[in-house]
Amino acid sequence: MLRIGFVGAGLIAWAHGLGLKAMIDGDVLDAAVVAVHDEREGRARRLAEALQTGPDKAVAVANAAEVAARCDALWVCTPTSAHRAAVDAALSVGCAVFCEKPLATDLEGAAALVEAVERAGVPSQSGLVLRGAPVFRALRELIAGGSLGAPMAAVFRDDQYFPIRGTYASQWRADAAQAGGGCLIEHSIHDVDILRFCFGEVRSLSARTANHAGHPGIEDLASVALSFDSGLEAQLTSVWHDITSRGSTRRIEVFCREGMVWLNNEFRGPLHVQTSDEREARACPSPAWVDELPLDDDEVGVALKAYVEPDRAFAEAVVAGVRPEPGLDEALVAHRLVDAAYRSAARGGATDGLQEE
Repeated sequence: MLRIGFVGAGLIAWAHGLGLKAMIDGDVLDAAVVAVHDEREGRARRLAEALQTGPDKAVAVANAAEVAARCDALWVCTPTSAHRAAVDAALSVGCAVFCEKPLATDLEGAAALVEAVERAGVPSQSGLVLRGAPVFRALRELIAGGSLGAPMAAVFRDDQYFPIRGTYASQWRADAAQAGGGCLIEHSIHDVDILRFCFGEVRSLSARTANHAGHPGIEDLASVALSFDSGLEAQLTSVWHDITSRGSTRRIEVFCREGMVWLNNEFRGPLHVQTSDEREARACPSPAWVDELPLDDDEVGVALKAYVEPDRAFAEAVVAGVRPEPGLDEALVAHRLVDAAYRSAARGGATDGLQEE
């Protein structure tokens, strides 16, 4: 049985935890959540109580080291600035690590964290969960298949209300010391990663950012133009606004020589495809085992299902002794792209050819 621990008991920890509990209760995973730590003891206790599976009772503990000592695999779900300390606690006892994104508040910290994990030789996976979404897997396969011809341009819009209220209720995201930045590093690190996942390596980029809400060092608008080795040109617009009736929403349009494809739902789609001869909406269902889990099919249940495939993949890789994917090295590439965007924005949008490792 895989013993699982959590450091951090906020929204993302609940998303991972409830998905893991559903897989344990549904006999998909032979595992148990055994320990939770959060700086606010009450939050840790509530999550631990919610994740009890059968006779296996999770407990709230005093620190990350105590979580790591009790478990085989540790999910790091703290504010970004606290990731390294939690990871170090896991490394000290050889515990596998699932680290949420971004890895650190800046590129230097992210590179140092990845180096420490690689040096320790423990299994590790990053929280780039969009790679596990059925609609993005379908998009990647469609583009790679070549039926629409060479990809030419992509337009990507990512927006959500400023995540210090509502569902997120995380004031730390308005603090640059804890978050490292705003919508670009905190949210759209997913976007630059999924663009690379679908379209290959980025050759150069340029970016501009703006701060409308007034939180120092926390941009709420980022506009990034990316040029890919394949010849594709992509435009990413990332916005944090005050429209509390809109949650996290992504829309992507991709124009190829012989067709276009677009999506409005970042998990299941559908994937809309248009050519000269036809127009269709392709369903992108989850694997059958996901829909058989004891999770409701409402908005919350569907949101939780976005995490179960990456979490199952990590747990099973740890048990099998194989390398989890996506690894922290993939997250580090996304950090380099974000860092290049910040450098470009600081120079008024000058093109950045990216820095070598």
